[in-house]
Amino acid sequence: MKYVDEFRDRDLAKSIALGIRQEADPGRTYNLMEFCGGHTHAIFRYGVKDLMPENVRFVHGPGCPVCVLPVRRLDDAVEIAERHNVILCTYGDMMRVPGTKQRSLIKAKAAGADIRMVYSTMDALKIARDNIGRQVVFFAIGFETTTPPTAVAIIQAQKEGLSNFSVFCNHVLTPSAIGHILASPEVRDLGTVRIDGFLGPSHVSSVIGSEPYEFFAEEFGKPVVIAGFEPLDVMQSTLMLIRQINEGRHEVENEYTRVVTREGNLKAQNLVSQVFELRQSFEWRGLGKVPYSALKIRKDFAEFDAEKRFEVTEKVSREVKSCECPAILRGVKKPTDCKLFGTVCTPDNPMGSCMVSSEGACAAYWTYGRYRDKARSSRQEAAA
Repeated sequence: MKYVDEFRDRDLAKSIALGIRQEADPGRTYNLMEFCGGHTHAIFRYGVKDLMPENVRFVHGPGCPVCVLPVRRLDDAVEIAERHNVILCTYGDMMRVPGTKQRSLIKAKAAGADIRMVYSTMDALKIARDNIGRQVVFFAIGFETTTPPTAVAIIQAQKEGLSNFSVFCNHVLTPSAIGHILASPEVRDLGTVRIDGFLGPSHVSSVIGSEPYEFFAEEFGKPVVIAGFEPLDVMQSTLMLIRQINEGRHEVENEYTRVVTREGNLKAQNLVSQVFELRQSFEWRGLGKVPYSALKIRKDFAEFDAEKRFEVTEKVSREVKSCECPAILRGVKKPTDCKLFGTVCTPDNPMGSCMVSSEGACAAYWTYGRYRDKARSSRQEAAA
């Protein structure tokens, strides 16, 4: 099958692994952050980590929009659903993310709120058409990949005059977050987190292109390689990063050439620009407030902005106690450093977004086994 089998070829994997071992300088350590959870899962699912020499290390980054959505925004969505008696539509992973006091959308649904899982923005529009007498709110989350479909839904709602449809917008921007991570004290001053290069987002880059990463690659002196999600994509991108580091270069290179171009998808970018504008600041779970890192709906489409249509109360929102998701999302800790991992926190009973999301680091560690069993045995030994 084109673009699948050839990117999982065993012999090619061995050849690239040999190249990495030959080119990785044994006198230095290579700390490479994979921003996307899709890369994290590929690394663990296909055993890529086992093919790396000891001095080539992967640092897990923010992962996915579900992981980085702050508790406050989730609490607001629950309040909109319960207090205003709307039909709230969202993607599946968001349903189980715990908010304050472990209150999630699925628990609110069980208590009587009309919350529905959808597969696309078009599903939410159909629900609005079928329920003209009720307000329908689409809980929009996502990096740049899922922003164009939200823009299309708002444009379509305006064309059809669907006055009962609105969007609770939580779309965030990856280049701003990467720059924020590199400028953080943990990376720049304290040395708590060492990052030598980035495996750049792939699906995101299919929309925005590789050009937006050029500024911070130059500004912070860190190489970036746009990497696909197949195991050989990740391995080849790792080799490309090692070569840049060895040569003292800090450029943006594109391994995922079969999908990503430098300029990106201009049609999608124009749709986003038509409907959205930059927020001055937005909170990311684990990163805090990041300037110009998210989008809001433009005034021309204000009638479809749920934040303007529905009031939410001031509230104190809190992470689940002892959950290390914020630190994991910054690369400061690994899932196995969290005392909840594998005991209280499992996919059946998640304490944080990193275990809920299909792209979360904790979910990757659990799903592919070895760390799950290790965590259980170490907890049992500690208890004994």
